Amino acid sequence: MARFLDYSDGTSVLHRLNPVTKLGFAVCMCVAGFTSNNLWLLLELIGVDLLYGVVGGVFVRSLKALRALMLMSIVLFVLQPLFLHTGTVVVPLPAGMSVTTDGLLLAVKVVLKLIAACLGFALMLYVTRVNDLSNALTKQLGVPYRYAFTTTTAIRFVPVFLNELDGIMEAQTSRGIDFDTRNVFKKFGLILPLCMPLLLSCVKRTDSTAIAAELRGFNLRTRTSGYKRYPLKVADAVTLLVGIAIVACAFAGNIV
Repeated sequence: MARFLDYSDGTSVLHRLNPVTKLGFAVCMCVAGFTSNNLWLLLELIGVDLLYGVVGGVFVRSLKALRALMLMSIVLFVLQPLFLHTGTVVVPLPAGMSVTTDGLLLAVKVVLKLIAACLGFALMLYVTRVNDLSNALTKQLGVPYRYAFTTTTAIRFVPVFLNELDGIMEAQTSRGIDFDTRNVFKKFGLILPLCMPLLLSCVKRTDSTAIAAELRGFNLRTRTSGYKRYPLKVADAVTLLVGIAIVACAFAGNIV
């Protein structure tokens, strides 16, 4: 079963694109998301991300990623209105604080910015093998292999750490701790004590991975060591042009 940020095998147009092209498009979406202050343009960017998921055959996973980002944005949505008090008061609060129309609009924009900027990277990882991404960064962009490997390994370990957390939670559940609660704060309080065993497990795994990499000649790896080639095609050029056009629209939307 595919987990969060795991690669989904396929033969779509997006799967066949150069890994650097897909990374460049994700960066363009990120820049456009954080740059734009236009509410409708932010919604359109999220729509482009979902269309990306449809073309790549990972639409269901893109919806799950969207849901996860929305859940993570709840805290931002709650906090943002507390720091902006201009506009019409919607909900008066104690201590002279209030929730205003401008505060709610700011909260919506911040959440949409986060979703529009991060969803593209998640979808890029769904249609790109992590090994191909590190090799393409080294071969085509000249990034030192140790830095490309470190970045992609951090991405690769996200689902691994989630599996570790699931295992720890299952062990705690067998001891009578109930994690099935709808109270977000209560669930956070139950998960917080699990951070220490998860951290210890991650450190142990990282150490063993470093030893295995050294034994396999990691320090001898150079830009020409890989045998696989990643040529740029017409589809790659079109995709990058679309990404640049999206960034230009984001800047133009702020001017207008």
